Order: sequence, then C-alpha cells, then structure tokens
Amino acid sequence: MPDILLVEDNEMNRDMLARRLGRRGFSVRVAADGGTGLREAEEALPDLILMDMTLPDIDGLEVTRKLKADARTRGVPIIVLTARAMPEDRESAFAAGADDYDVKPVDIDRLLGKMRTLLERRAS
Repeated sequence: MPDILLVEDNEMNRDMLARRLGRRGFSVRVAADGGTGLREAEEALPDLILMDMTLPDIDGLEVTRKLKADARTRGVPIIVLTARAMPEDRESAFAAGADDYDVKPVDIDRLLGKMRTLLERRAS
C-alpha cells in the first residue's frame, strides 16, 4: 500500500481527498501547513507527496525546493496541486522541482493516473 503525504491547508479539501485516496488503497498522512509537511516528509519518507501550492507559513513551492535539495527526500515524487491554473503557475511548480502538477478541483481519475505513473517510475 503506497504511503502518500497530503499537504493541504483547506480542511474540507484535505479530508475529502484523503478519504478518496484511502478508499483506493493508499495510506494517507496529512499536514495542514508547509512546516508540518516538510517535517513529515523528512521523517516518514513517503512514497509520494501531494503538495498544495499555497500554504500558511512556508508555501508549497518552497517546501518542494527544500525537499528536492535534500538527498534523503530528493527521490520522493511531488505533485503540486493548486486552484491557480495559469501557465506561469505550472512553470513555477516545475521550476521548484515538482515532478507533476494538477489543478483543483481535483479530477480523481486524472490525479490517480499521474500518481500511478510516478509511483511506477520510482519503483523501477
């Protein structure tokens, strides 16, 4: 069962997505802000991280940069999630080191496809 870290400050979005992923066989850890997400990623070394772009205290792009700069967490795939769907937002996510990018509201089938691709790539 893949271990997913969901870093999302909106409680309703966090709970809904965690439940949907849990029903699909994922073990989901949650963090409500960037600092907690960073610590949880460093301690738990999840199989994949879903990172909200806009977070309190440390934004998701900065957390992504820090995780990709650390040799221990560099290989953990990160999908940045955001309601901001402008081309420059996508570019910012990839420039920070994100492995993929998706927009909210989340289309669960599209997100699951991206997650599977990254998890398979990491396993091989």
